[in-house]
Amino acid sequence: MSHGADLPGHAPRRDAAGEGFLGAAGRALDWVNDKLLVASMGALLAAAGVLTLSVLTRYFLKLPTEWQDEASVFLMVGATFGCGAYVQSYRGHVGIGALATVLSPRANRVRVLLSDLVALFFCAFFAWKSWSLLREAVVDHQTTSSSWAPPLWIPYGIMAGGMTLVALQLLLQTAGHFRRQEVAR
Repeated sequence: MSHGADLPGHAPRRDAAGEGFLGAAGRALDWVNDKLLVASMGALLAAAGVLTLSVLTRYFLKLPTEWQDEASVFLMVGATFGCGAYVQSYRGHVGIGALATVLSPRANRVRVLLSDLVALFFCAFFAWKSWSLLREAVVDHQTTSSSWAPPLWIPYGIMAGGMTLVALQLLLQTAGHFRRQEVAR
């Protein structure tokens, strides 16, 4: 269960939507998330194709495969991190939903806010570390240790961008908690 996303009356997306800056930022992030979702689906299908080709090439043609495993891992990293903010926009990440049914509505709002804050700080830290890894990979020209040796800036860049988008999504959702409190007053 995920923060009550499946509870009746819950708006699953655009927690911070509305007028002004938060609404515009939410719509812009939704647009980016929708485009990345399509790209991530393509990356996942491409990874499946690459792995299938790898198995067929090794089994039937008895040829070694050197690049397929790393290429499929890079594609799956792209699919995973590319969809993170989209999934968060629907509050689809794992939450402590069992508590939603036993807590009062006010206590549940506090629980969701605290969960969003903890997740925001974690994702912001993860994004910051990913940007640091990306910088190191670019400056030091780091590659993987395989014979194919693709550059490591590719997965690190995907991780940094994806986690930055998740952090921005969480920031908008957290700001939405405070905006709803102002509207309720």
